Amino acid sequence: MADIQKLTAALEKAGFTVSYYETADAAAAALCEKIQGKTVGMGGSKTLEALGLYEKLGENNQVFWHWKQPADEARANAATAQIYLTSANGVAETGEIINIDGTGNRLAASIYDKEKVYFIIGVNKIAPNFHMALDRARNIAAPLNARRLNTQTPCAQGKEVRCYDCDSPQRICRGMTVLYRPMGGVGETEVVIINEELGY
Repeated sequence: MADIQKLTAALEKAGFTVSYYETADAAAAALCEKIQGKTVGMGGSKTLEALGLYEKLGENNQVFWHWKQPADEARANAATAQIYLTSANGVAETGEIINIDGTGNRLAASIYDKEKVYFIIGVNKIAPNFHMALDRARNIAAPLNARRLNTQTPCAQGKEVRCYDCDSPQRICRGMTVLYRPMGGVGETEVVIINEELGY
């Protein structure tokens, strides 16, 4: 079971803003209250989809999301948006935030030139330490995303859900970011913890 108190203390010590919600609905309502009159970019995320944030934030903001709009244009607009929302593939109770990406839009947009970046995570994303969070990102989140995309990779097509460190041209784990501290090019970075299992 995730130690939310330990994670919160580690993140706050590192300089992140932290908020906690018991439910996805409560988190979505709070985000809609905080984010108004902004341009908002969203990374590919089953967590964000589960919260219905594209539709909800779209009521009072201009939202760019390549899952709902022409992909290239939406990614470009999301990269220059004032606010960026994404999830994480793994978060360590010691305070590190890990994301793995294939296209790079999610990594790039979350680390520079934003008024604020939100990392929205369910408790299933939390691991006790950095190495276990990295293992989760590589051997749970990335393979499940590859299966969702039906890529022709061993992790998507094989019986065992794990990383095979393959050479496939459709490989989706091509780059990784690890945040130890909020990035200097972002005004504020907030980690939104939700006491539900969300996304991969």
